[in-house]
Amino acid sequence: MIKKLFTLCVILITCSSCSEFAILASGASIAGTQNVYARAYNGVDILTIIQTDKDIKRHIYDTIKTNRNSKKNN
Repeated sequence: MIKKLFTLCVILITCSSCSEFAILASGASIAGTQNVYARAYNGVDILTIIQTDKDIKRHIYDTIKTNRNSKKNN
């Protein structure tokens, strides 16, 4: 299963019309974006990190983990 998935990913990467830099940048979130929603999210995320030392995704992950643990204990 993993071998098939890996092969599929390799085929899709090599057959895409994106340059190697675009593929690397999209995977590492390096490429800048002109999307207003992405800029707003990143701004809110930076403010959240400054105030709480956690990003938004970490807050969501912790909340889900807490809810699952509380349901298991009941």
